Amino acid sequence: MEAIQKTRPAAPKQANLPDPGGRRRFSLLRMLRHQEMLLALCSGVLMLAAWGINFWLPWLSVLLYVGAYVVGGYMKAREGLITLWKERDLDVNLLMIAAALGAACIGYWNEGAMLIFIFSFSGALESFASERSRKDISELIALKPETALKIDGGTVKEVGVETLVVGDLLLVKPGGIIPVDGQIRSGSSAVNQANITGESIPVDKQMGDDVYAGTVNGEGALYVEATSPAEGTLFAKIVNLVEQAQVEVPETQRFIKRVEGLYAKTVVAATILLIVMFPLLFSWSWEDAFYKAMVFLVVASPCAIVASVMPAMLSAMSKSARVGVLFKGGAHMDNMGGTKMVAFDKTGTLTEGSPVVTELLVAEGFERLEVLSACAAAESLSEHPLARAIVSKAENEGIVVRSADELRALPGWGIEAVIEGRVWRVGKVNENDPSLPETLASHVRLLIEEGHTVSMVQCDESYAGIIALRDEIRTEAKTVIEQLHKLGIKAAMLTGDRSGTAWAVANEAGIDLVFGDLLPQDKVEHVKALRAQYGDVVMVGDGVNDAPALAAASVGVAMGAGGSGAALEVADVVLMNDSLERISSTLQLARRARRIVKENLIFAGAVILLLITSNFVQGLPLPLGVVWHEGSTLLVILNGLRLLR
Repeated sequence: MEAIQKTRPAAPKQANLPDPGGRRRFSLLRMLRHQEMLLALCSGVLMLAAWGINFWLPWLSVLLYVGAYVVGGYMKAREGLITLWKERDLDVNLLMIAAALGAACIGYWNEGAMLIFIFSFSGALESFASERSRKDISELIALKPETALKIDGGTVKEVGVETLVVGDLLLVKPGGIIPVDGQIRSGSSAVNQANITGESIPVDKQMGDDVYAGTVNGEGALYVEATSPAEGTLFAKIVNLVEQAQVEVPETQRFIKRVEGLYAKTVVAATILLIVMFPLLFSWSWEDAFYKAMVFLVVASPCAIVASVMPAMLSAMSKSARVGVLFKGGAHMDNMGGTKMVAFDKTGTLTEGSPVVTELLVAEGFERLEVLSACAAAESLSEHPLARAIVSKAENEGIVVRSADELRALPGWGIEAVIEGRVWRVGKVNENDPSLPETLASHVRLLIEEGHTVSMVQCDESYAGIIALRDEIRTEAKTVIEQLHKLGIKAAMLTGDRSGTAWAVANEAGIDLVFGDLLPQDKVEHVKALRAQYGDVVMVGDGVNDAPALAAASVGVAMGAGGSGAALEVADVVLMNDSLERISSTLQLARRARRIVKENLIFAGAVILLLITSNFVQGLPLPLGVVWHEGSTLLVILNGLRLLR
């Protein structure tokens, strides 16, 4: 490695890194969004200019108003015509254009221009919310490295990332982008993982630590062994999430979309009837009837209702993405807002996912380090998680793991080895064995009740001690459950582990309901039962066996960093940094988003009803109707954008 470290290859090309000019993926999308805002503002400027010179040059004022109509209404009219042509449906865009043209027909040029301006400006704001929700995730794609520095035969070569395979050794220079998921073989550095996990502070990394593609190396050079091909990295999973994001929309928005066309047709039909019937029924002049109809057309348009849902949901999704919580669609944010029950898998979700040695008790006549050293020697060649935990414990205590002779497995029980001429066995313990010393037997029963896995250690047919292991609960698990309880949300555990172990973990974490000894299909049935009892249920898991339950839940949440591919595929939400603390804060955000949507819908509906009633009962001036109607649209959008903070 020393010879390799002396080489100084040219820096790799990072073609997709953000550059000062802002050339990034989705640049065309950003340009279109900016164009929409620019056209809206230009429309407003033309409207003000036309109003300002109306007293001196009326003919030029009309031309400027026409310009305001064309500039501000172009994109909305285009969207409406596309909907009319492709879907044979009338939407709110054409409805508002018709209202603006109707206002111009009766001489209210300024009001029509104001209607166009505010309508186009509110649409630009909604597009801004949509862009922000994508931007916080899609900027990650700009960090996708195209090349890597591969160490091959003592030399460093620049190769395409797509050519890398598991086991390749790579050099990551200071300030460079880590090209694939891997494990550090040499070097140390602080790695900025904010784009992947949402952590704001760079994480110190050293030999043996895992690193992720798309993260930024700090000041030290790293030698990284690839543990995943480019298409299987955590970064690639994020890209897939981006492609799925925003495909699903909340049920409220889907309902509004379904009725929008019918509502627009109804408003147009009612407007025509008003123009025709009012002069016949109430002896109104054609001009008065047309004026009332135009006011009705303006104030009855459902712009504010249509804009009540998605800006709020998209803003909430954007805020979540910035802290490493990725939603695959607004529908899942909406469903999460109504959750009363959160179900957790145990292993790898509430617990760390790997056992550790918690107790080592030795019988009289044996030394603790002697027993631990013998256990480690006997287990050193095994890949079983319990064996690795014992070896790790010995190494952490400074024991040099010796080699064992005549190593053999005892099927269904444990392992046997000869170490320095003595026969040692490590395997399952029987607390009812009469030859087990009572001092050890009482500890065995207590440890099993507390959820430990207990193994016995024998030396030459005599009990040498017992060793207890347990998958330790995450440090944040108890805090998360407490936070859920403060929100009025119950917590359940669904696990395939035995009930005794499950209850021990549940009692420590504060879980309300525990279901143990479950197969994957059993978890699905319990999720369905919880949904029947509590309504919307969030399921949090990480393994392949959790995938069916994640799919059956109202909202499936997968652990992103350590989760299986199957879990990530079916989940609706992904915790990119496996941070359980984000669950309670995300639930609070989802509730806030749902509350804002309800506020928007109530406010928008009330304004429409008030304006329609005022128009027919007392008479509503068209300028006032325009200001109130479009003002309410702006207000509901701005109310939704508050969630970006």
